[in-house]
Amino acid sequence: MGVAGSKLEKALGDQFPEGERYFGLENFGNTCYCNSVLQALYFCVPFREQLLEYYASHKNGADAEDNLLTCLADLFTQINSQKKKTGVIAPKRFVQRLKKQNELFRSYMHQDAHEFLNFLLNELVDILEKEAQAAKKEAETSLPSEKAANGPKNPQSNGVKKEPLVTWVHKNFQGILTNETRCLRCETVTARDEAFLDLSLDIEQNSSITSCLKNFSSTETLNAEDKFFCDKCCSLQEAQKRMKIKKTPHILVIHLKRFKYIEQLGRYKKLSYRVVFPLELKLSNTVENADSEYSLFAVVVHVGSGPNHGHYVSLVKSHNHWLFFDDENVEMIDESAVQTFFGSAQEYSSNTDHGYILFYESLGANKS
Repeated sequence: MGVAGSKLEKALGDQFPEGERYFGLENFGNTCYCNSVLQALYFCVPFREQLLEYYASHKNGADAEDNLLTCLADLFTQINSQKKKTGVIAPKRFVQRLKKQNELFRSYMHQDAHEFLNFLLNELVDILEKEAQAAKKEAETSLPSEKAANGPKNPQSNGVKKEPLVTWVHKNFQGILTNETRCLRCETVTARDEAFLDLSLDIEQNSSITSCLKNFSSTETLNAEDKFFCDKCCSLQEAQKRMKIKKTPHILVIHLKRFKYIEQLGRYKKLSYRVVFPLELKLSNTVENADSEYSLFAVVVHVGSGPNHGHYVSLVKSHNHWLFFDDENVEMIDESAVQTFFGSAQEYSSNTDHGYILFYESLGANKS
């Protein structure tokens, strides 16, 4: 390990970024799914900075109960404050907390990195929302008595809808999709918004992220048994439906649906399809039709031919260098090596290292 670390330091030489740390993460039997996602999140700089800030402002609450957020903040702070530039850290406390919290991750079976990412982000949001509510309650109960006697400033009793809380996890990852359904009889368009923290895309052989996104937003006709109930016509009608991105996230996470349930086989199969993901991505299926530009900074890769076994590694871009993280090992790779993880053009190929979760950062001004 030390050899790998010093090798990385030698490779970067005086180009080693000031204040940056490149640490491998120890694997506890089957925790590569967790390690690969944690590395991608660590090099999601706005997320890392907010997590370190959170840790700094909460570390005095020694009596506070451990949760996934405090364990993650502790791990990132530990990496960030290492004296050495490279090495290995054991994310033991975080993994223990994860297994305690969710029995899905307790077994030694092969786990799904996307399920873990999804669970983690939603859990962080829940914790931050609960903390904000508790702080608000505390502030309200400590109001001077005469203010309290005049009643709360903005009572919610009259059925006013409360604005959902926007946490810094939302500010980084949340986008909004709009689901438009147009009745083919009266032409009325019904739009329904839904928030997302990542986009799951169906994939096809020899395709690209751009074509997968086009398919995601393609128009679908609802007819026969799938007719739409139109409120204006007060009946079931044929309709056209499509999904567009109404608000683009600052960090766009794309999950490629590489594991497909095959009915004839009665089990899941891994799709090793070649799906090209560019280093710079233009999102054109947005409501405003304005191109949003993104830059790739991390890829979680699934290594293996099937869904129930295999391994996860991650590729990360940091200060214009690409790095390869495989549990304890960290090494530099050439940018051109990223394309070897697109997938296989043939069904049976010796290459089983395929891009599974892609992390893109908006090149636009930082979104509030």
